[in-house]
Amino acid sequence: MKPVVAADPREMFGQIPFTNLLGVRREFSEGGRARLVVDERPELGNVIGGFHGGVVVTLLDVVMASAAVSRIDFQRTAVTLNLHTDFIAPGRGQLVADGEVAHHDDRTAWCRARVTDASGKLVAQAHGTFRYLPFPTNTEETK
Repeated sequence: MKPVVAADPREMFGQIPFTNLLGVRREFSEGGRARLVVDERPELGNVIGGFHGGVVVTLLDVVMASAAVSRIDFQRTAVTLNLHTDFIAPGRGQLVADGEVAHHDDRTAWCRARVTDASGKLVAQAHGTFRYLPFPTNTEETK
């Protein structure tokens, strides 16, 4: 696989193949806060008729990373060091993920997030730690 690169780091989110495959849309990412949404589709479901847990965890992970990079004005990317998730209830309808940076320094961001469903019910919550890294370039090879 090749790294995702963009001339404008603020536009990189729209070029990530996995989140595009899931249909995740970014509503905003600024000042250490971010919001993502994904609409219900049969291929994202689980056996009980809710969103698959992998989709929910992805939303939590990506919304926290989006909040982290917005906190430093998109000067670097952020990769997950750890992620702790609590599932509360099945998610149905459109899911909304809200994330924020609780604390950060030059190398690391500590974040929290929550996912709610179409009725506003809490589906899951998480906290995670993210490492800031330089953006990849067109000439970098993956390791």
